[in-house]
Amino acid sequence: MEQKKGFHVAVLGATGAVGQQMLQTLEQRDFPISKLSLLSSARSAGKKVQFKGEEFTVQEATAESFAGVDIALFSAGGSVSKELAAHAVENGAIVVDNTSAFRMDENVPLIVPEVNEEDLHQHKGIIANPNCSTIQMVVALEPVRQKYGLEKVIVSTYQAVSGSGAAAVEELNEQAKAILNDEPFEPAILPVKGDKKHYQIAFNAIPQIDKFEENGFTFEEMKMINETKKIMHLPELQVAATCVRLPVATGHSESLYFEVSEEGVSAQELKALLENAPGIVLQDDPENQIYPMPADCVGKSDVFVGRIRKDLDESKGFHMWVVSDNLLKGAAWNSVQIAESLIKLGLVK
Repeated sequence: MEQKKGFHVAVLGATGAVGQQMLQTLEQRDFPISKLSLLSSARSAGKKVQFKGEEFTVQEATAESFAGVDIALFSAGGSVSKELAAHAVENGAIVVDNTSAFRMDENVPLIVPEVNEEDLHQHKGIIANPNCSTIQMVVALEPVRQKYGLEKVIVSTYQAVSGSGAAAVEELNEQAKAILNDEPFEPAILPVKGDKKHYQIAFNAIPQIDKFEENGFTFEEMKMINETKKIMHLPELQVAATCVRLPVATGHSESLYFEVSEEGVSAQELKALLENAPGIVLQDDPENQIYPMPADCVGKSDVFVGRIRKDLDESKGFHMWVVSDNLLKGAAWNSVQIAESLIKLGLVK
């Protein structure tokens, strides 16, 4: 199939935090765009957005917005995706959706290009971008799975406030100021805007991200559990997660315990393996206090790994620390990367 010089790309949710990052990433990657359509809710329509020095007016997204669109990057909330994705596909677009709307749909591939790019061949018009905390974890674990097998994963996350949106970051900043100035404040967003109670996030840690399920796990924790099994094609993999919100603006951190299938693997072998793995930067030099931290990963598209060590009791068990920018690899960059993979594999008409 002869490749076009450029593609008609639509970004839905263009004024949001992730939508803005998508536009920056498309610009930085010099993505082949012949026409750009910026779409949003009625509330944000009419806003002006810059792209490559040109000013674009954001239009209200409707079923008719996708005529002639080749690739549509969606990041405007699950209900909007459910309402408009089918219309985009009917118009001939391929939708890369950054919400949880289609992730566990068996007809929709859930893609992290470093892990399961080949699954793109199975798409039927919609491709799902996984949860931010899942993405960085599977990027770090996939090289291990390929070489040594993977039996079990227990993850504890230390997630940034920007995962709840720009208003949550503002709430963190306002609370911090109020506390330092000994002023009153009223939490209104975290842990979950739509839940019954809201708690202070400044100088605190909240062990709830998304709502609780009947099994005692939160929806965020279940997303990590179910998405990991789907992406890695390992339905039998044992996965457990505890997801915690910290007063960090950007950059999710994760403490991983995992067990490989093979005996006799050393921490040094894992470090050597991950040092050369796609999308990974190894920062692991305890003697010199070198390890990944969220403050250092902001604005970088890689997944950073360190603190790799063998468990003291379980011969096949290992521990690892994983950090990434949740708005980039966790959302915008992974979405653009999927679009690049579609072009590379000749899957965009």
